[in-house]
This record gives sequence, C-alpha cells and structure tokens, in this order.
Amino acid sequence: MIRSMTGFGRGDCVINDRSMTIEIKSVNHRYCDINIRMPRKLFFLENKLKGMIKKELIRGKIDVFINYQDSSEKSNSIVYNENLAAQYIEQFKNMANTFEISNDIKVSSLSRYPEVLKLEEQDDDEDALQKLVINTIKEAIINISDTRYKEGQALKVDLKNKLDEMLTYANILKEISPAVIEEYRVKLDQRIGEIMDKALVDKDRLALEVAVFADKSCVDEEIVRLESHIIQMKDTLDSNDAVGRKLDFIAQEMNREANTILSKANNLDVSNQGIELKTLIEKVREQIQNIE
Repeated sequence: MIRSMTGFGRGDCVINDRSMTIEIKSVNHRYCDINIRMPRKLFFLENKLKGMIKKELIRGKIDVFINYQDSSEKSNSIVYNENLAAQYIEQFKNMANTFEISNDIKVSSLSRYPEVLKLEEQDDDEDALQKLVINTIKEAIINISDTRYKEGQALKVDLKNKLDEMLTYANILKEISPAVIEEYRVKLDQRIGEIMDKALVDKDRLALEVAVFADKSCVDEEIVRLESHIIQMKDTLDSNDAVGRKLDFIAQEMNREANTILSKANNLDVSNQGIELKTLIEKVREQIQNIE
C-alpha cells in the first residue's frame, strides 16, 4: 500500500468539561522522527503516544501539537497562606511602631501581597486524562493516515505513467540500435572506398571494425536490465508494505543503466532517447523521496 510521507490529521475530543485538540503533520524524512509539543501535565504519556504513532506512520518527520483546555470547576483553587499573612501583619505592626505611623492594613490589601493568596492548579485524574488523550490521538492518526494514503495513491498513478513512458523510450532504443550499427558499416565502407580501391578492401577487416563498434555501442543489455527494473518497480508499487527505500534503490539502478546508455551513445537519436530516459528517471526519483 503506497503512502506518502506528507499529510495532516486532526483529532478533537471533549469529556466532562475537558477538551483536547491534537494536530499531526508530517513531511518526508529518511527515518521516523517524532516531535510532540504538549502541556507539562501530559509528559507522562509521551512515550505511549510515540509508540501509537510509530505503529501507523513508519517514516517521516512528524510534528504533533496538543492543546488541552480544562473548564471544570475543580481545575483550579485558591490557596491561602495563613502563616505568611501573619508574618506580613507582624512586620506592619513593627513598621507602625518604629515610624510612629498609623497601621491601616486591610484584608483586601493584605490579600494582594505575594503568595498570600495564589491560584493553584488541581491534580488531574491521570486515568481520565489518559482516556481523553488516547481518544483524541486515535482520531488524529486515522485522519493523517487517510491523507497520506490518498496522496500515495496519486503518486502511484503518476509513477506508473512515467514507467510506461520509460518503456516507450526503451522500445525506441531497441528499434534504432541495429540501424545505428548498419549506418556505421555503410559510412565506414564509403570512407574506405573514397581513399583506396574497393577491390583492395579487406572485407574481414571491415567486418571486424563493425563488430568492435557494435560491441562498444550496443545497449541491448542495458535496455534489458532497465526493462527488468521497470517491471520490478511496478510490482513493488502494488505491494502492501512500506516500500520507499526499496523503490529508491531500484531507481538508482535504473539511473545507472541510463548513464551507461548515454556513455555508449554514438548516434544523435540514441543520445536523445537516453536523455529522455534520464529525465524521466530523475522525476521518478524525486517522487519516490516522498513515499513511506
């Protein structure tokens, strides 16, 4: 099953006045690299969340953003530090006596001094919090998997079209290769005839020269191997596994054959077809970089 490494998924969940939104986005990467941004109170779930993601998303640079809102009445409480308030009052009395001034401290004023009253976040029920997170991450994973699958199928169609086009150029090369050798034989025969009496031409020597040229310029083996790689890539595209690395390896082998064909090209038509093949292979390699 061909899947792209590029995708986006979102999950939303609300349980008892607690709401959570999780967004996952991914781009291509050689390995599976997961980065999670979340509130500190969720840190205890980090490894579990990464494990869930890795089971579904094999490769890619994956960024996870978790937003948690608690609207319940028990989420925060006011804590009164009586001991600290007593110390403030004692110091105010000392100041009033020392400087002979009125001690006009009021409760409303005292409450505004640091740490006398403070808002303290209540501990959450970890089991309930975990349930909320798991439900949300599952939805986000399903959604990003769906987008990666859809894009992967589009890539699959495009790649198969390019592979069919490559086969067309390979067939053209098979057709023109014999003509190239015959063309060389005719030209060689004409040149020799121009500089010496044809009656003196050693036919065996001429045949040997043509054979040497044919050996150096023949691309039959490269075309056969290229066609084999194309068939192998098509079969791999129909696999249900994560095949990005395998496809990349096959594309490298295809590129090697195209380079050899170009290096052997002694004819403009062969060179042009080789360039078209090379261009298509480069496009295929670029597409493959985004396949899981």
